[in-house]
Amino acid sequence: MKLGVKLFLAFSLVIAALFIVSGLSLRALNRLVAVNRDISTRTVPAVRRAAAINDAMPALARLEAGMLVLGDPRYMTRWQERAAQVREEIIGLGSFLTTAEQEARLHRVRETFTAYERVVAEEQALVRQGLRERALILAETESSPLIERVESSLGRLMDDIHSAALTAQAEASRLEGRTWTGVFMALGGAVGLALLATALIVLRLTRSLGALSAATAEVAAGSFRDPVRVQGGDEMAELARSFNTMAERLREMNKLKETFIASVSHELRSPLTSMREAGHLLRDEVPGGLNPKQARLVEIVEQGADRLLRLVNQILDFSRLRAGMLAIQRLPVFLDETVRQGVDELRPQAQEAGLALEMERVGARFDYLGDEDRLIQVIVNLVTNAIRFTPRGGRVMVRLIDAGAEVEIQVEDNGVGIPALALPRIFGWYEQAHRERGGTGLGLPIVKGLVEAHGGRVTVESQEGKGSRFTVLLPRGSTHP
Repeated sequence: MKLGVKLFLAFSLVIAALFIVSGLSLRALNRLVAVNRDISTRTVPAVRRAAAINDAMPALARLEAGMLVLGDPRYMTRWQERAAQVREEIIGLGSFLTTAEQEARLHRVRETFTAYERVVAEEQALVRQGLRERALILAETESSPLIERVESSLGRLMDDIHSAALTAQAEASRLEGRTWTGVFMALGGAVGLALLATALIVLRLTRSLGALSAATAEVAAGSFRDPVRVQGGDEMAELARSFNTMAERLREMNKLKETFIASVSHELRSPLTSMREAGHLLRDEVPGGLNPKQARLVEIVEQGADRLLRLVNQILDFSRLRAGMLAIQRLPVFLDETVRQGVDELRPQAQEAGLALEMERVGARFDYLGDEDRLIQVIVNLVTNAIRFTPRGGRVMVRLIDAGAEVEIQVEDNGVGIPALALPRIFGWYEQAHRERGGTGLGLPIVKGLVEAHGGRVTVESQEGKGSRFTVLLPRGSTHP
């Protein structure tokens, strides 16, 4: 799956979750609004109308009493008007009721009020006939109980409406609490889902980029070992496959280059050796005497052959080290004698360069189990570098230190030093801190390879303009083969 599709699906999932949260929130909000609307449009008007009817009944009773006692027709007219208003309120109240029980109570109120109207009509007829006493008796025996029944039924109806209102308010409160809880939970789930999806994608990207970065650093350091593991089919996987293909081709090219160099160096070694030996014979005047110019030319040829032979030997050693085929013969040696031999070999070169080449020993035990020829090669390479990068009048110190579990060999000079930016890569193949001073860039990598083949390590300390110090640390281990 492509990375763009993954990102689209992840964001779509988050958006869908947010839409679901919004839908649930709107649904709960609609229910909450419906409950509040029902309270405001039905319950409150119902209570208000019921209260108005209940308040009107005592007024009707007073108008009825005035009509019976005083016989004034104006009381009769006023009672009829007020009764008509109450009738309309009772009819209108029916549209605001919400339960069957409330409607049944309203029906009883309506029937009782209708009976009360009939009784009052009889009272009016008796009053018109002059039978006031009978009308008063009818009012006390039938009219008053009917008013009380209307008021009682209205009271129970108002209680029911009030209870329904309280229940609706409680439901609204519970619904509000559930709404907020649901919204927060859903929102938290959506945010968590978004974070999880983002974390998975970022983890995938950073892991792939980290692997590619580490592999790129290895390639830059000249290491072409394990390919980058490819997972999935997105752009990162395609990039990893392309990188592996590139690294494989670089590995093949590097192997071809090393094979070519090793082959050419091997082929050059024999004629160069012959040239050097021929130069020796000429210098020793074995074929016959030489004049001064001829002797000088022979010397130049001999030096050139020696230089080319050293370069060829370095390239061959480099090839063997890279292939892991450089043989190390571990035999008991005395490192003080080994180091002295290497120093004595280079003393004429140091004198010619106008340098003081010194050796110092610290400690007493310098027995070691290693390859003497290869250790001399380490000393010669390090001291040769020190001589090359130390100006005339300078000093090169080779120090051998008995460090207990290790033996240290330090080569220190007060020459030009190594730039700080070059220090991390100074042991890389073909790397040179000062290319203008010549060299192949193979000496230090060969030193590092030979020391590591002995199980040791080599370090460098340098300050530009003040000199350098290379330290070889060889683990003592067993001193017997």
